[in-house]
Amino acid sequence: MTMTDPIADYIIRIKNASRAKHKKVDIPLSKIKLEITKILQKEKFIQGYTSIDDGKQGILRIYLKYDDNNENIITNIKRVSKPGLRKYVKKKEIPRVMNNLGIAILTTPLGVLSNKEARKKGVGGEVICYVW
Repeated sequence: MTMTDPIADYIIRIKNASRAKHKKVDIPLSKIKLEITKILQKEKFIQGYTSIDDGKQGILRIYLKYDDNNENIITNIKRVSKPGLRKYVKKKEIPRVMNNLGIAILTTPLGVLSNKEARKKGVGGEVICYVW
């Protein structure tokens, strides 16, 4: 089976692993997944990550984060722009997620940014996903 939407696969793996209370999840590595993961760590949705060289494309190991009651820090993560239906926003239309409790992750001309960074830098782009 060919993977038509690797970002959706990435999101589903994180969602499933956090619901199953796994400490970590392994995902095939790509540049964009690595950039999204960096934002998740910066916004404190995950504990950390490491990339593992498997001699092929590489593996991205993400360490999930839970609060003191063992509840998921990532309540939900939702794919917005899909290969069949891309979702682009202008800089004035950058979405706020859950009254700014969550983040939107965008690909912009300046790279992969959170909605807060994109707003600060004044760029729009393609909305990859929402995380809250």
